[in-house]
Amino acid sequence: MLDREFDTDALAGLRKAVLGYATASGMPEDRAIDVMLAVHELAANAVRHGQGHGRLRIHVTACTLHCEVSDPGPSSRDGRAPDGTGGQAPRASGAVPWPVEQGHGLWLVHQAADHLRVTCGPHWTLITAVFALPAAAAPVPLE
Repeated sequence: MLDREFDTDALAGLRKAVLGYATASGMPEDRAIDVMLAVHELAANAVRHGQGHGRLRIHVTACTLHCEVSDPGPSSRDGRAPDGTGGQAPRASGAVPWPVEQGHGLWLVHQAADHLRVTCGPHWTLITAVFALPAAAAPVPLE
């Protein structure tokens, strides 16, 4: 199991760890990159829309890779944490923000994952993305 806490500064290391874990689990490289990108998007959303940090847990079942990204919320629709920062450092004056379309990240994750579940509570959010492992990677049951 891969179990990591993250914040803005840890996202690059998280991508590397996810890619390595997905590949070691039997995912072909192109599919492992899909997993990494989807998990990065979920983690970045947790940082931006939550409290600025979260937790990733990935585990393998007989035929799937389950990626759970949670944050201590509460989430907001405007990308701001209750302290107004959205978990991010202020932009340098004059910096032009990247154009953002609300919901675009979750759309991307939904396209990459085989199954996506979003669960919210009053003070937390948990998103689970499930990816099928190739049949050759799934363990053979013992008889």
